[in-house]
Amino acid sequence: MAKQVISTERAPQAIGTYSQAVRVGDTVYLSGQIPLDPSTMALVEGGPEAQIRRVFDNLKAVAEAAGGRLDQVVKLTVYLTDLGHFGRVNEIMAEYFTAPYPARVAVGVAALPRGAEVEIDAVLVLGS
Repeated sequence: MAKQVISTERAPQAIGTYSQAVRVGDTVYLSGQIPLDPSTMALVEGGPEAQIRRVFDNLKAVAEAAGGRLDQVVKLTVYLTDLGHFGRVNEIMAEYFTAPYPARVAVGVAALPRGAEVEIDAVLVLGS
């Protein structure tokens, strides 16, 4: 099955050797997003809440570029440098998703690119 690269200027451009997303059939694999402002490529200011919101906004932009929506996400992986922010992720996630929620895992990590406090990747299925 052919791979289709997904790209949008409404989300940060890749800062390495990866694509913003890759579609194979009806499945779209969204690369991890950190809280970069797509217009400046700078880390957003305002602490963990602002960073979490920016990450979900970036994921939403990539999902839409693939012809999808966040409610078609079936799996999220959340990486946090401080698991104490996990409750805030849940609160903000509820603003972007409704039940049935995607499957999810949260992982505590020592560091993330560019000093980000959060990174999230996703898998969505179009037509679901």
